[in-house]
Amino acid sequence: MTVERPGNWRSADWSSSGLLPTPDGDTEAAVYVLGARTGGLKGAFSLHTWIVLKRAGAGYDRYDKVGWGSPIRKNTRPADGFWYSNAPFVIQSLRGQGAEVLIPKVEQAIATYPFSQPGAYRVWPGPNSNSFVAYVIDAVPELGARLPSNAVGRDFPVGLWRLEWQDQSEDLRGSIAGLVGFSLGRSGIEFQFLGLVAGVDFIDPALLVPAFGRVGLWPF
Repeated sequence: MTVERPGNWRSADWSSSGLLPTPDGDTEAAVYVLGARTGGLKGAFSLHTWIVLKRAGAGYDRYDKVGWGSPIRKNTRPADGFWYSNAPFVIQSLRGQGAEVLIPKVEQAIATYPFSQPGAYRVWPGPNSNSFVAYVIDAVPELGARLPSNAVGRDFPVGLWRLEWQDQSEDLRGSIAGLVGFSLGRSGIEFQFLGLVAGVDFIDPALLVPAFGRVGLWPF
């Protein structure tokens, strides 16, 4: 993956990437979790992730968490826009009736996100954009999503610490303030330290390399 490094946010490309179908030509409901490498020094370590919702016959609604003003933003960028000139990719997608049923649940999770007030953003260890998306994913396990290992901030807990069993993935996960944590179960083994993750993915065999992300074990 090529990572772009524009000089500043004004010179970066934020336009639509064309990744998603145009709403006029796609009448199905859909839920997407998208991600892209972020800008500046952060881009060497992490992704920015966001959520896109589309009711049947309607346009896209994009939800991000950002580090200025009111942090939860709706439709401030194109649904599939570049992020600091970096092309987005699909982390998870659901379409059709299954997506339509989940959209109200996703919207409710967004509305009740506990770190949505001005000033409730911290690049590291969280709560940041990835902490927000991970919270929504955890609140709606039917999405069947899990953010990539290099989405720094995804393991930031709502409280000081978290230890819980994930029925959907059949994993035991724990975290202390998003600084130290682990995940162990059917999907693999992960160890988290200072927001970086190392481990092994069992479902789609790969090594999880800190800052870099996945390195597939089977290239065929």
